[in-house]
This record gives sequence, C-alpha cells and structure tokens, in this order.
Amino acid sequence: MKKIIYSLVLFSFLLGTSCASPEVKNQEIQLTNTSKIKLVDKPISIKRTQLMVIDSTAIHPIVISGTDTIASQVNATEGDAVWDELFFVMDFAPEETKNITIAWSEQLPKYPQRTSARFGKRASKDAPVKPKTQETMLANELPLTIGYQQYQTDGPSWENDKVGFRHYFDGRNAKDLFGKKTTAISPENVGISADGAVEDNYHTMEDWGRDVLAVGNSLGIGGFGLATENSLMRLGVTVNDAINNVEKTTFKIQNEGPVNSVLQYHYNQWKINDRVYNVTETTSIWPGIYGYQNTVSINGLTDDENLIVGLVNIHNDMPLEVIKNNNKYVILLTHDKQSYDKEWWLGMAIILPKEKYLGYIEAPETGSLSNSYLANLNIKNNEPISYFAVAGWELSDKKFIDRDEFIAYVTNVTNQLSAEVTIK
Repeated sequence: MKKIIYSLVLFSFLLGTSCASPEVKNQEIQLTNTSKIKLVDKPISIKRTQLMVIDSTAIHPIVISGTDTIASQVNATEGDAVWDELFFVMDFAPEETKNITIAWSEQLPKYPQRTSARFGKRASKDAPVKPKTQETMLANELPLTIGYQQYQTDGPSWENDKVGFRHYFDGRNAKDLFGKKTTAISPENVGISADGAVEDNYHTMEDWGRDVLAVGNSLGIGGFGLATENSLMRLGVTVNDAINNVEKTTFKIQNEGPVNSVLQYHYNQWKINDRVYNVTETTSIWPGIYGYQNTVSINGLTDDENLIVGLVNIHNDMPLEVIKNNNKYVILLTHDKQSYDKEWWLGMAIILPKEKYLGYIEAPETGSLSNSYLANLNIKNNEPISYFAVAGWELSDKKFIDRDEFIAYVTNVTNQLSAEVTIK
C-alpha cells in the first residue's frame, strides 16, 4: 500500500500538479520469534535499506512497542559517518509475534547505558591518560621498546550490564576478563591512578568488580591466531618482546551506545613463518549476555591454515566440555576455580560455528602461545567467521558456582543465538 502511495506522489510531482498526498511519518514492522524458546535481550538489526519511511528532517528513528519506547541506536557498520543499521534488543515468548512502530524524532531520547567501550592513552611516560576513540601502533612501539605502558588497561575494554573484557593492544592481542558485581557501567578511571597515570588498579576488588583471569601467554578468552599442520602462529608477540610481528595495528571504537558497542581492529602486515597476512577483527557486545561476539577475516591465506580460537587453560584442573547439541554451534567449555589464585568459581566458553569446526588441540605449557585450548576452524581467504566468548563468575551470579548451572546457561545462550527472528 505504501509503495502505491509513493508512486502516486511521484506521479503527481512529475506532472506538476497541485495534488497532495498525506505525509507518511511512521512504519509498522512485524517481528516474529520462529523458535520454541523464550528469547531475552535478543539483538535485532534492521538495515536502513529495509526502512521504507525515512524522515530526513527528524533524523532519529524511535522504536515503539505498544505504549513503550524501546532503547535503540543507529550504527555505521561500514565505519563511515552515515548510519546503516538500527539496533535494539527485545524479549519474546516462544513463537511470539510483536508489532513495532518506527517513528522519527528531532531529539534523541536518553536511554539507560547498558553497554560501553573505553580506550585511553598517555602521550609520554609523564603525561596523563587521555580518552581516545582510535589509535595506530607500529611494530617498534611496544612497552619494552618505549619503556612504559602507554595504554589504559593495556588496551581497549568493553562491557555490558553483565560482564566486561579487555584486549591487550600492546602487541599481545589476547582477551582478558572483568568480572562484574553490578549492572552499572564501571568507572571511566579504571586503570588510571589519581594523578592520571596508567596504573594496574583493577586486580583489587572494587564495588563494580575486578579483573579475575590469569592470561599469561595464552590467547585469553576468545583471542585468535592461525595454525598449520606443523606450527601455531600467534597474532602478535609476548610481553617480553621488543618488536611486534605486526607492522601496523590500528583500532577504533566504531560504535558506542546504550545497547551496542562495537570495536574494530586492523592488523596490517602480520609477518610470521615467511608468511604475510592482513587481518580485520570486529568485536560487538549488547546487553543481557555474559559474553561478546567476535568476527575475524584474514587476507593472505594459502589454504593450509586453520583459524584457532583460544580458551585459556591456566588454573583449570577440570576436563574440557565439548557440546554439540545445537544445530548451528559447537561449545567448548571449562568450569573450575580458575580465577586468580583459584579463589572463585569461573565458567568460560567459546561458541563456534558448527559448519567450520574441525576439533580442538591444546597449546604447549610454555612458549609464545601456550596454556590454551585451541578450537580449529576452517577459514577461507577474506571470509569472515563469527564466534562468541562467554564467562560466568560466581560473584556476578551465584548460580555460576555450579558446573551444571553454567553448562545450562551457555546451552541456553547458544540456543538463543541460533534462534531466528523474522522481520516483515
């Protein structure tokens, strides 16, 4: 019907007539949970090209369900200044259909902040840390070479209302874990001293939580690299190296908003074992999940490499669980008192695309890439692969003390991730 209205308006305009048609301001959209399970904080992405009605004068799209305004945001997924995605999260009963309205507003409503991304840098050893949204680091700018750690929390961090993570941008490229005791976003000065210097103050307990994971030379929780039949290839180096094996690493906070924060990395000229690769990594987090999504694509592959995704295995004495019940995903899961000093129960998992999964191996106990379970994934040149990393700390939710409870949680998350919501 709307297409007919548009055609009539265009026809009248072209004829130069004075005929006017009522201006259409809103668009109705139907969302249907096609699964037989309840969905909580299910991420919904509507592309701008799917919106038939766009009010360029009002600027801000508003999502309305019944009498409620749903927290949402627009994202520029291509990294430019023009948004191309409307993003929000919604709850659905099994097989429920919900009708929403996309309206438009000149002012952006203030929504509760349920996700965040943070990055800070000091320009010199004596300069205070300043917030940044992007950065370029060259191979000779590692801490051992310049003589100090220039990045707040060693690199960018991201979080939602359940959990937080950080990325070692200082050449190590592993993923670390912040356990949270509150749904509030952690303070902006985490990792900064009172006088503005970089400071490791997040390994002590605060009201919001703390860093709970020993990473060492592992890939942490969800870090990645490559493997051939005879070698493991770490993207980057260790804390004891002075020169990176990545010529130039760039980073930016692509989107930060109330319901979605997205970080992107480019690793240019990763040189290892007489090979050269260029890598793009995109990290996304939304509310309600004890985890994040990671997407990786690599240029320069020669068909004898597998993508490896890591799950740290430093303080874990219990067996690895491999769960294949879901049609779309395979789960690799650990659960033990595997936080620092084995003080708290902590469950961790990586959720991997089943069609790409080739099994797992264990990294050696020593070396530049060690103490990790490594999932092997079939990857093709320039083909993006997405996977998820999940962590449940006992001080976030007491149910995570119990191994079966954590397995049940990750299984449910995996089922929710594989559930489809149709957009009409």
